[in-house]
Amino acid sequence: MDGGSRQEAMAEWLKCEVKENAHRRRGERSVNVSSDRISAAEAPTGEWIVLLQRPSPMNLSTPKCALLKAAAVDPCPGTSTPLIRCEADSRLASNDSRDSVLIMFYLESVLPFMFPFYQPSLLQGGRSWILEMMISSPVVRQATLCQSSYYLSLVRGTAEYDGACEMVLAQTRDAFAVLSQSLRVIDGPGITEHMHGAVRIMVSIMQLQRFEVAVRSFNNCQSHLSAALALFRQLLDSGGTGAVGLACPSSSFDAVISRLGPSSWLSLGQNVQVPSAEQAAFRFSSALLILDDIIASTVLQEPPRLYEYHRSLLSSSDSTEPVINLGALVGCQNWALLRIGEIAALDAWKQQCKKAENLDIIQLVHRATSVKDSLEADLARLETNPVITPQDNGSLLDVFTADHCQQSRTPASQGSLVTKVWAHAALVYLFVVVSGWQPASLDVRYHVGRIVELLTHQISPAALLRTMVWPFCVAGCLAEPAQEPLLRGMVDTLQPLSVFGTVHEAFGIMENVWRSRDAGNAANRDLAACFRIRGDLVLLV
Repeated sequence: MDGGSRQEAMAEWLKCEVKENAHRRRGERSVNVSSDRISAAEAPTGEWIVLLQRPSPMNLSTPKCALLKAAAVDPCPGTSTPLIRCEADSRLASNDSRDSVLIMFYLESVLPFMFPFYQPSLLQGGRSWILEMMISSPVVRQATLCQSSYYLSLVRGTAEYDGACEMVLAQTRDAFAVLSQSLRVIDGPGITEHMHGAVRIMVSIMQLQRFEVAVRSFNNCQSHLSAALALFRQLLDSGGTGAVGLACPSSSFDAVISRLGPSSWLSLGQNVQVPSAEQAAFRFSSALLILDDIIASTVLQEPPRLYEYHRSLLSSSDSTEPVINLGALVGCQNWALLRIGEIAALDAWKQQCKKAENLDIIQLVHRATSVKDSLEADLARLETNPVITPQDNGSLLDVFTADHCQQSRTPASQGSLVTKVWAHAALVYLFVVVSGWQPASLDVRYHVGRIVELLTHQISPAALLRTMVWPFCVAGCLAEPAQEPLLRGMVDTLQPLSVFGTVHEAFGIMENVWRSRDAGNAANRDLAACFRIRGDLVLLV
């Protein structure tokens, strides 16, 4: 329910319901309930509040609607029970000054730190969609405020890491529980009726999972990733003909984007089209999901679960750009991650053949050669003609951002270097899949050396390493003893652990490999076994 008469009727009913039940609560705050802003009363931390229901003129309320409203999903027709997560220090829709500070800290500091390459043009709305999502979705808002509060408390030195981390993780688990139940409600064909809300659920899952990974909480990575993948598939299916086989994934993606509109038009002396919040959120979370799926596949030795979508969504041609641009979000150009997905699929095929005792080495080498040739051709092209981030020469916007421009655009300008790191790591990964664990190989030594050189001497600032954790770990696992101090020095520079958790997690994996370098079973080792040392799905993103 994104506007319309039903939303207005629901808003009026909720206002009356809140007033009627005011005497049951310790306190009350006045909020706007239109446009998916939800009313809520104060409650003790950690409690769920269900506004008591009564038969409405439309119909009896249903539990499903309660879950949908909690995640800001369009409620079911004729229902009237919102279920709201209320935190004493996280108000859903108030003008509390503390919330304002936390929101601005997230937008100005936390988000650029977590996604330094994500710099959407201000003329296309910039990051405004995130603010709008925080306003319209209580779960997104709560997740954002909790993360912002956590990082701000670390900055100010007002919280002990373990205690603050556990407190926020408990809150994220509550939010995941609501999202999981909401997913069950919109499961199947019904997603077409709740498309805007489904996107809010998807971006909430990805946001919460990114935070859990950042603080090295990997216990639920598999289930959360599976939920987001299932939701993405349903959204794409709903955007096409109803079946993946009957529609091109890129066309289905574009159809979903269209249905999440319309985009806004700003009157600024010229027609400036700004994507809707849901359109921008879907592109953002889809890119993160594809990356996470590819990295997870290298750990699980399974094909990426979105593998059949990759070429359509990530490939470009002379006349068209890819519908999803990973480089604009994570720095690495699409082609390098496409190849890593192909190598993961090849590794999965190899493992299946080994179990069936029918592995054809000639076919393995043939398939690997095709991937290797593509990688080396693209890498050579990048070495010769590095992609430079386009600048808006002569734009008045540069005048307004002059003081901030150089610092903010530095990561984007290094996208070519970042892509090289991923490409060299992909070649190491391919070599291990085909030839086994041979760190003394000249090919392996060359590519590991190039990664170390790029990370230590060319890529700056050093904090960008947290966007290249997977290639860093690949290189480190196969590094020579003489390279260990360089790798350790990179990690030691990135403190505290509470902020650079995934980098330290990767270094722990590397150290474990180094300690067992001379073990008798080293020849049977592969990268997936190294990544699975903890037993959980460790997402090195």
